[in-house]
Amino acid sequence: MPSRSKASRSACCAAARPCEATMSSALPAAVWRASQLGHAGIDAVSSGFPALDAELPGAGWPAGMLTELISRESGIGELRLLVPLLRQLTRERRFVVLLAPPLQPYAPALASHGIQLDYLLVVQAPSAADRLWAVEQTLESAAFGALLAWLPQERTRPEHLRRMQSAAQPAGGPVFLFRPLAAQFDASPAPLRLLLLPRPEQRLSVQILKRRGPVMADPILVDLPQPVSTIRPRASTLATAPEPHPMRTIHARHDAPHEGTLN
Repeated sequence: MPSRSKASRSACCAAARPCEATMSSALPAAVWRASQLGHAGIDAVSSGFPALDAELPGAGWPAGMLTELISRESGIGELRLLVPLLRQLTRERRFVVLLAPPLQPYAPALASHGIQLDYLLVVQAPSAADRLWAVEQTLESAAFGALLAWLPQERTRPEHLRRMQSAAQPAGGPVFLFRPLAAQFDASPAPLRLLLLPRPEQRLSVQILKRRGPVMADPILVDLPQPVSTIRPRASTLATAPEPHPMRTIHARHDAPHEGTLN
């Protein structure tokens, strides 16, 4: 009897496997198994880091969706995490919008990573309301290859985030929202949420807080990219060394649309 029962269970399991495979193939693209990464229906661009791509649904930064990058402070390497993407997009002559960065982007450093400055647009927004308005206006324009937006330190209302997620879908490009550390405990419609922590030796710890797939137990250690050229010019050439082309900067105000044109 015990051997027959064991054989019956084995037969049942074998019979169930084809059914399970059939059910998986019949699932809509927006539905995925909790034990597997949800790759179906996700248009993504490689992050440039194979270990990170292996943990991201779609094997890269999702396009047409919000990605939240959460950190305690700015300047820990969060922009360098996106260097491979920025380099690729600007070389393809696609505009990258940096909206309300807390630190002025340093053009020579960006150029040293191979980023084409002619295709970087910096948008300054003086207030929290201006910043949120500018994000929505940029998303609605869909005139960008990627949007990097630093949200206010104050708590962003859920309805603002929902509008951003809805507007990101038809826009089509990757959208990154840089948010303060306290935001990790807030509910968010963003399909991808990452916690970034600085580590020694030019590394960044990337903990995936939310993704379409299983919970990630351990963070990924990413070696941040170094400049393409680290050779310093000799003193005699410093005076004649060409300066990188300055980035274009505009100012956005929600109460003065003519000053905040993003096209």
